[in-house]
Parts: sequence; structure tokens; C-alpha cells
Amino acid sequence: MTFLGHSTVLVEMGDARILTDPVLFDRVSILRRAVNPLPARLYENIDVAVISHLHLDHLDYRSLRLLGPDTKLVVPQGAGDLMRRKGFDNAIELPSGRSIDLGEGLTVTATPAHHSGFRPPLGPRAEAVGYLLDHDSERVYFAGDTDLFPEMSEMEGVDLALLPVWGWGPNLGRGHLNPASACDALNLLKPRAAVPIHWGTLWPMGMGRVTPHRLTKPPIDFQRRAAETAPDVAVLLTPPGETVPIPR
Repeated sequence: MTFLGHSTVLVEMGDARILTDPVLFDRVSILRRAVNPLPARLYENIDVAVISHLHLDHLDYRSLRLLGPDTKLVVPQGAGDLMRRKGFDNAIELPSGRSIDLGEGLTVTATPAHHSGFRPPLGPRAEAVGYLLDHDSERVYFAGDTDLFPEMSEMEGVDLALLPVWGWGPNLGRGHLNPASACDALNLLKPRAAVPIHWGTLWPMGMGRVTPHRLTKPPIDFQRRAAETAPDVAVLLTPPGETVPIPR
């Protein structure tokens, strides 16, 4: 997997290239990218993009158009009509708890998430979900944006968990994991390894000098806490643009 920043991750399983919550431009609404621009090779020839929910920093129409019209999109229940209105005819709605076989041995399953699914400022509303990505003997869990929920303990055999540990500002609202609660998630999921995501990438314009440690500290706090509370899980600190193998 390659962490592209915020909630965007390139997962390569077999011959499939899967992109999570693609945000590929330097600005999204009032947010700007705080790290280097992305090289195009990281989001070329994508087979499927999975969208966890409709918030602006997770569903970005410009970024999806950049992937090309033939790219499959898996979206939460309630988002299909919106995607078709925006010209994305290759979008597949997947309710939480349902799976879809995308061929080449890749299965995608939508999982619960405790987070708002409302798209500001005027809607619509759809589910907020995470995804299990299964290929042969490999399983990757992409949490999307979520708070802790007990059903995490039902996800068995996760090789790599992509867990949010912060957000895009100096404070977190409801429905998010922070370094401490993300460690609680490790003890429910029991993955072989985890990569902290959803940190250090997007920041409100004009707030560059406000609590700048929030851009770098959350994943380090997560790793330190995980070493104490979930020592059997390998925590892989992955700066944006870096690649790590999926542990088997």
C-alpha cells in the first residue's frame, strides 16, 4: 500500500489497483494540501475507487474525474443517484454488510462506520462505511472515517488495518478516531499490522501557524500508545508518498 495523504491510499492486491477516498488536488473547499503534490504515477490505471462517505474531503468529484471514466466506483448506499447526476455512470452502491466480486479474485465488502454521511452544505445524505478488501489470502481493512464501534471485533483475519488517527484541523469533532481510540480499535480488530491515515495532509487555509504539531504528532502518539496496549500489532509509520508491503 502507498499512503497518498489524508484518507487516500493506493492498495495493490494481485493485479488490482484500488484507491480509497481519492483527494488528489492541492485544495478542497477551505482546505489546502500541506505536503508535496502527488506524482501522477500513484493514481494512474486505477481499477476501482472506494468511497467511504460524502464529506468534501473524502468524495472529491475533480479527483474522480482525473481517474478516468472507466474506473469503477464503489459508493455507500444512498450515493448512487448523486454519482450518476455528476456523470459517474460506473458507480456501484454497496450497503453496509454486503459484498461485491469485482473479478480477478478481488472482493469488496462494505462495513459499518460511526460517522455522519451528510454532504455539506445542502446534502444529500448517504451511509458512512468502511471497506474490507479481500484478495486470495490477503485482507485489508480501510476504516474510512469513523469512531470506535463494537462490530470491529467481528472482522477476522485482517492483515493490514488503515486507521484514521486525526483529521484536517487543530481539533476533532464527533465520529472520529484519535490516537488513543485508534489503539482501542487495534484491540478489537487484532490485525497483523496497521498504518495510521487521515493526518498531516489537509489544513484550513490561513491556519498554518495554529497548532502545527497536529500535522505530525498524531501518528507518533498512535505508535507509542500501540506499543504499550497492542504490542502484537506492527505499526507502520508511512509519510505521504511512501510504500509499505501488506504483511502476510
